[in-house]
Amino acid sequence: MSMHNIMEEKDNKQKNSIRVVNLSGYEVPSIKESHNKEWVTYGDNNDYFANVIEMYLGSPTNSRCINGITDMIYGRGLEALDSLEKPKEYLAMKKLFQGKQIKRVASDYKLLGQAAMQITYKKGKKEILKVSHFPMECLRAEKADSRGNIKAYYYHPHWLDIKTGDVPKRIPSFGHGGDKELNEIYVIKPYRSGFYYYAPVDYHGCLQYCALEEEVSNYHINNIRNGLQPSLLINFNNGVPSSETQDEIERKIYNKFSGSSNAGKFIIAFNESQETKADLEPIHLPDAHAQYQFMSDEAREKIMLGHGVTSPILLGIKDNTGFGNNAEELRTASVLMDNVIIRPLQDEILHALEEILNFNNIDLKLYFVTLQPIEFTELDNVSTKIKREEETGEKLSSDEKIDLSDEDEDDLLGQLEALGETISDEWELVYSKEVKDGDEDFKLTDLAEANPKADSKQDNGVYKVRYAYSPVRNSSESRKFCKHMEGYTSNNVVFRKEDINMMSFRGVNKELGHNRQNYSLFKFKGGKNCHHFWELRVYKKIGGSPVTPKDDYIAPTNPSEVGIKPINMPNKGAYPS
Repeated sequence: MSMHNIMEEKDNKQKNSIRVVNLSGYEVPSIKESHNKEWVTYGDNNDYFANVIEMYLGSPTNSRCINGITDMIYGRGLEALDSLEKPKEYLAMKKLFQGKQIKRVASDYKLLGQAAMQITYKKGKKEILKVSHFPMECLRAEKADSRGNIKAYYYHPHWLDIKTGDVPKRIPSFGHGGDKELNEIYVIKPYRSGFYYYAPVDYHGCLQYCALEEEVSNYHINNIRNGLQPSLLINFNNGVPSSETQDEIERKIYNKFSGSSNAGKFIIAFNESQETKADLEPIHLPDAHAQYQFMSDEAREKIMLGHGVTSPILLGIKDNTGFGNNAEELRTASVLMDNVIIRPLQDEILHALEEILNFNNIDLKLYFVTLQPIEFTELDNVSTKIKREEETGEKLSSDEKIDLSDEDEDDLLGQLEALGETISDEWELVYSKEVKDGDEDFKLTDLAEANPKADSKQDNGVYKVRYAYSPVRNSSESRKFCKHMEGYTSNNVVFRKEDINMMSFRGVNKELGHNRQNYSLFKFKGGKNCHHFWELRVYKKIGGSPVTPKDDYIAPTNPSEVGIKPINMPNKGAYPS
């Protein structure tokens, strides 16, 4: 504005006004049901999610806290404590929950306070085929029914720009879709007192400080771009030209002096004489730099407090807050944050994932592999390495020695019975032999008639092929594993070849293996100096149908060690050195 225009405004005697701007506290988000809409709005202008995302993008401390905590929640991915015991279920879980999708779910859950997943079913809705992340900010809850159930969510890509003619897509919520609706929405929403349809973010109390940090940043960047005050005053003391001439002079000066290298503003004053030239009286803010530094530091500290950050270094934020930096204090801060902040967030997500798995009849103990250094983990009350995996999320490698307590060993041996099969009186033993490699094949058509259900790859649909741990010696000097196995044989419990391989996979009797590692129980039974072998047994169902030549059965060819007592093997069954 030229000084000529300033003087004109002064001559018009326009009244000056002083305005005081108050920074109000951040208000609780409004949730509204409208009679002409099927969905429930979230925020004054249905903009709560948009505002939260804006503060995530505008506040560097808030952004770092959210990104860091999201990384801690997801860690190094999703795992299961019982993955070795349930390999098929574990593989199905891994196929259903892709790492990229679960990481996005964790991100939304921290950033937006809740997260959504799209559940895709196979035809018939008997099995879930796919689980995908769904952007929560694009969803609005349908009005609850008379029983308080939210039966659907409405989708629109840009709720702030929704037009009168737009029709948001209705997607049924998990468990409320029809038989032909193969896509449903599962929303992970924590409980918040006073809220039903939505849950505000867990850091809601510090959102005003996120806005403050963003405004302080904007203030400084604008100062850099425009200057704190005009940096150039040009007086023309030879009379006041016409408006067109003033504009031309201003344009030429602007072209010559402005630009990023000459940042700032200038004032042009046109005066009748030097005696009537303009005077500038700048308004100085005492200790302005100190005040803005205080606001910046205060905002950062309150934002970290809102997120529950025990030490900023854990999130990669330089520590100027007085928190300790030595190893012991960092360890304490890490343990506190993991137990007080991270695990409760993980538990909410894991509960949702386990509910989805249960629909597919998959029962696994899920956990997120931690990012926390193992030396920072509290292990004083952890007695075994198996329990350590559950506590720390650190999965043991396949070649790591596991220290089994007596209780753990008894529990593992007790699981053997579940892998075996008790032969009922409906079946009769028609053939048995000590298994040896290279035996001639035999034909079952020469034996008897039956057609039992095949449960093993070595069955042919007519006969059952099982293995018994023999002989039953009842020796007091036998190993615990051998005593258990003899007891099963005495009680007519036999095993498929697959069952025996599963025992080896789980590490049964691994304490007697080479370097305490898993070994093949099918080949080496109870280990070095063992006096046992596997006896092949063939069963038929009493009163079955005649056997035809097409049912001829070729006996399975097994490794040569299967029918040899380890005591009779080279090195007495010891691992070759």
